[in-house]
Amino acid sequence: MLYVKVANTADLEKEWQFVREMPADENGLTNAWFQVSREDFETKALPRMIACGEGKDLPEGHVPETFLFLWDDDRIVGQFRIRHYLCESLRTGAGHIGYCVGKNDRGKGYGTEGLRLTLEEARKIVPEHEFYLRVNRDNPASLRVMLKNGGRIVAEDAGKYYVRIPNPGP
Repeated sequence: MLYVKVANTADLEKEWQFVREMPADENGLTNAWFQVSREDFETKALPRMIACGEGKDLPEGHVPETFLFLWDDDRIVGQFRIRHYLCESLRTGAGHIGYCVGKNDRGKGYGTEGLRLTLEEARKIVPEHEFYLRVNRDNPASLRVMLKNGGRIVAEDAGKYYVRIPNPGP
């Protein structure tokens, strides 16, 4: 069974294993904790993820961001992030939602279902009438995931597609 769950201390071991193996930059989704030690994950990274979701101790120019993990039964297969609202740099940049599916789990539908589940959560959080997403032009699989979830391309440039998905929640 697939489901998303907010980053939490009860699942520390599996979250740590996923985060440390997630590349530092995976198609534009950054991971400051690539190859992080278990101790640093427990004492620094995970508390930071949880605090970000609560809007606490945010660095200048950052907005609250909820870190979700996509689970297939008892195994993490992806990470999804919801930015609660957009500052100007996010409005023309990364947008509301970013995600990464583990390399060994790509092409199995996890991205599509994970984004669907994340959108359900985002509808409870995000006040805008549309979700803004951005995808690299050289990542057609991720673009298909967005389009399957109701997205439409609203702009493009040499390196990116800019996608909007309606938010019936606000």
